[in-house]
Amino acid sequence: MPANRCPNPSCEYFNRALPNSAKVCPWCSTPLGNVVAPTPTPSRPNSPQPIPQQVTPQQPVHPSPPVTPQPTYQPPVEDRTNYQQRPPVQPIQPTYNPQPPRLPLLKFIHSSGREFQWSGEAGFIGRRSKTVNIPPEIDLTGIPNEGIVSRRHARVSWDWSQSSYMIVDMSTNGIYLNGTALSPGVQYRLMNGDLLQFGQENLVRFSVYVM
Repeated sequence: MPANRCPNPSCEYFNRALPNSAKVCPWCSTPLGNVVAPTPTPSRPNSPQPIPQQVTPQQPVHPSPPVTPQPTYQPPVEDRTNYQQRPPVQPIQPTYNPQPPRLPLLKFIHSSGREFQWSGEAGFIGRRSKTVNIPPEIDLTGIPNEGIVSRRHARVSWDWSQSSYMIVDMSTNGIYLNGTALSPGVQYRLMNGDLLQFGQENLVRFSVYVM
């Protein structure tokens, strides 16, 4: 049977065995109880401390350069395609059509002030016919004394060799150039400032200008 003991830690009889018949502690009057002495805990042997290991610093690792794959040699494949040789193509020469040079303007100014002008390689001076509806290039219809003028009184043309206009008398009443009668069928040069007269009466007169 366990002995009665004082449970008061501040008492002198704390945890001391007292008579089993005692109900309270004779020193501090604390009710007794069954206090069991603590079992001593066996001490553990000291564990050996681990010896620190010396850490060797690692060398920096440099990345390796990229490896370029080498092309694999492929033997050439023999081309057995048969090509037909085409005939050479002749280059097409561009067609050049030079524009003819512009001819000067031939102007006749009547004594009444009426002007007649024309530019071309060949044409006629005259007046319209009532039967043939083809007017001449230089139509003098309507001028005073137009009856002196023939249907085709004269022919004018451009002479490339002399670079000038030429006139040929084809009339019945004649033509006078600067007061001189022209021989029928013969070419005469027209120059700037010439005076041209149709008929002998000096009724149809023109001043000639080449522009």
